[in-house]
Amino acid sequence: MGAQWKAKGKAAAAAAKGRVFTKLAKEIMVAARGGPDPDMNPRLRMAVDAAKKASMPRETLERAIKKGAGLLDEHIQYELVTYEGFAPHRVPVIVECLTDNNNRTAQSIRMLFRKGQLSTSGSVAWDFKHLGMIEAKAERADADPEVAAIEAGAQDFEPGDEDGVTLFLTDLVDLDAVSRALPEQGFSVLSAKLGYRANNPVTVSNENEHAEVEAFLEAIDADDDVQNVYVGLA
Repeated sequence: MGAQWKAKGKAAAAAAKGRVFTKLAKEIMVAARGGPDPDMNPRLRMAVDAAKKASMPRETLERAIKKGAGLLDEHIQYELVTYEGFAPHRVPVIVECLTDNNNRTAQSIRMLFRKGQLSTSGSVAWDFKHLGMIEAKAERADADPEVAAIEAGAQDFEPGDEDGVTLFLTDLVDLDAVSRALPEQGFSVLSAKLGYRANNPVTVSNENEHAEVEAFLEAIDADDDVQNVYVGLA
């Protein structure tokens, strides 16, 4: 489960869009280390698809590919760093960062977790599954998510809610293959990524407590070095 909140207001929405572009550009740069051709680099292909769906300007996208592949004089080396801990009210959280300065990121994360609890590696991840997650929407009346999951090679699926989007779950190595196979089963892929999913999500029923958790997650997600936030919240 990723971010479970939405920015409010035009200014907040614009800032949120800018953060999305920054995160996408970082992912593209990291993925492009494996080669600048999306057809030959599955991770880059998925990153480029995500950027296009988010309406990232073509110039920005192409520059990120070239920068990551080392085709420009300007070069930034990002490293993936993962933090584990708890939001208020013992809600488990995994935070993935892409950073060019570990000391800066570590200091920021420690400050952000002041209202929660920053834990050691493995203290939270044991209760999450690391897998591929594909959000897809049926484009044909006869599209059956169960049949699609079997035929495309997904591990499992969760039926869509009111928005009609089905979540397909895959093994880590099968993410790209399943993403490519789903359109043949009548599903349009909206997003595809590797991520963490909680085995035992926590329920926070009190409205005030839920607001505290959301405020904590918003602050984490707004940090420039934070790439993904996974939350064990029911």
